[in-house]
Amino acid sequence: MSYDFADTRLAGVAAAIAEPARVRMLCCLMDGHARTSTELAVVAEISPSTASVHLARLKEQQLVTVLAQGKHRYYTLGGVEVAAALEALMQVAGLSRPAFVPTTPDRLRHARSCYDHMAGTVGVALFDHMDRQGWLLTLPEPQDGYQLSADGVVAMEQLGLDLAPVRKARRRFACACLDWSERRPHLGGALGAALLALLMRKRWVEHDLDSRALSITGAGRRGLNRNFAYEA
Repeated sequence: MSYDFADTRLAGVAAAIAEPARVRMLCCLMDGHARTSTELAVVAEISPSTASVHLARLKEQQLVTVLAQGKHRYYTLGGVEVAAALEALMQVAGLSRPAFVPTTPDRLRHARSCYDHMAGTVGVALFDHMDRQGWLLTLPEPQDGYQLSADGVVAMEQLGLDLAPVRKARRRFACACLDWSERRPHLGGALGAALLALLMRKRWVEHDLDSRALSITGAGRRGLNRNFAYEA
């Protein structure tokens, strides 16, 4: 990279950050949770149309990324480098990270079904553990989603999951599904569906009769702790 190009890029990034409304958006996203443009407009105290213009500027400078899920578009920080740079600037400015405050009812926020896979705090925790353990390998572009590592295969088989029919399913094997209450990913795709079905067969998880909420049984708490280091 030439110095002239580096100077131009740095000036572009600095100019994108140097606007109060955009700063409020970026600081809001520092907690790792995704948000819609409407939510960021409220945070920045601007109109939705103005927020869209600001977000386009931030996206152009790779400070944010956007994920389309259904009819919604969710924005997150552009990566750990962006977070680190903002963290340093916030320290210089004497600021602290704002806290994410979810508004989802507690029963649904804790654990629920998202179509045929698990969502909520528990679903996100299971995905995080699988990712930390290296069980999920990101597929190369232009593919989208994950495959299991060798350790991931062993872990799923030890749990009792038959992977053969999961691999034959006519859908993505595994993917990150953005959780609408946590605004962080849980496990979707055929693997996510098979995992929830297995947990229900084991009676580790039970469906509430009148909602999508899921209850973690006593056996489930012990099993999830043993296999996913999850403490209810």
